Amino acid sequence: MNFKKIKLAIYSLLLTNWYGLKLKGIKAPREKKQVRIRYAQKLVTKLDLVIEVKNPENIPTEGQYLVLANHRGIIDPIIIELALENTELFGLWVAKKELYNSPFFGLFVRNAGSILLDREQSQMRGFFSEIKSAVKEGNSIFIFPEGTRNKSENSLLDFKEGFRIIALKNRLPILPIYIETHSDKALHNALNDKHHQTISIVVGDLIDYKEKANIEGLYKSMFDIE
Repeated sequence: MNFKKIKLAIYSLLLTNWYGLKLKGIKAPREKKQVRIRYAQKLVTKLDLVIEVKNPENIPTEGQYLVLANHRGIIDPIIIELALENTELFGLWVAKKELYNSPFFGLFVRNAGSILLDREQSQMRGFFSEIKSAVKEGNSIFIFPEGTRNKSENSLLDFKEGFRIIALKNRLPILPIYIETHSDKALHNALNDKHHQTISIVVGDLIDYKEKANIEGLYKSMFDIE
C-alpha cells in the first residue's frame, strides 16, 4: 500500500466515524439528509471523483419511492446520495449485518438512517415491519436488489425477491438507477493517482409497484444491460 492509500484510508476512517457520531443525535430526516450529503461531498472531493447524472429529469423531487441500484463498489451509497442531492427524498438504506458490525462503517451505518437485514434470522417479519414503519413516517427505502456487492465480471447479479415484497406491501413506486461506471475500479484508480475519475449514473423511468412484469428484466432492458 502506497503512502497516498494509507493517508486516504486514515482520512476516510476518521471522516466516516466523525460523521457517524454527528448523525447520532440527529432525528429530523431533512437535517440527517443534509449531513449525509456533506459527508458524501467531502469524501468524493478528497478522492477527486466527479458524479455525472444522466437523465436527471427522471428524478422526482419529492414523494416516496423504493430506489433500486446496482452495486459494484463500496462508495455506491454516497453516489446515490449525491444523485438525489437536490430533492426532498430521504431514504433509509437496507444494510447487511456485516456493515452494522464493521469497525470502519458500523457507526455511520447505524446512525445515518438504515434498516438491518440479518439473513441469519429464520423470520423476516421484524425486518418488513421496520420497513413499513419507516414508510409510514414518510421515508423512502434505498436498496441494492442484488443483495451483495457484485465482484464478478457480469454487469449485474440476479435480483433477490425481497425488494418486490417491499414495493408491493408499501405501495412504493420503484425508481431504478444504474451506476454505469464500475465504481470499484474508479475508486481503485483514484487511490492510485489517476485524477478526475468520473462516475456516470443513469436514472430510469419510474416503475409502478403493481407492475407484473419481471422487474429485473425491465431494469436490464431500460439500461441496455446484457
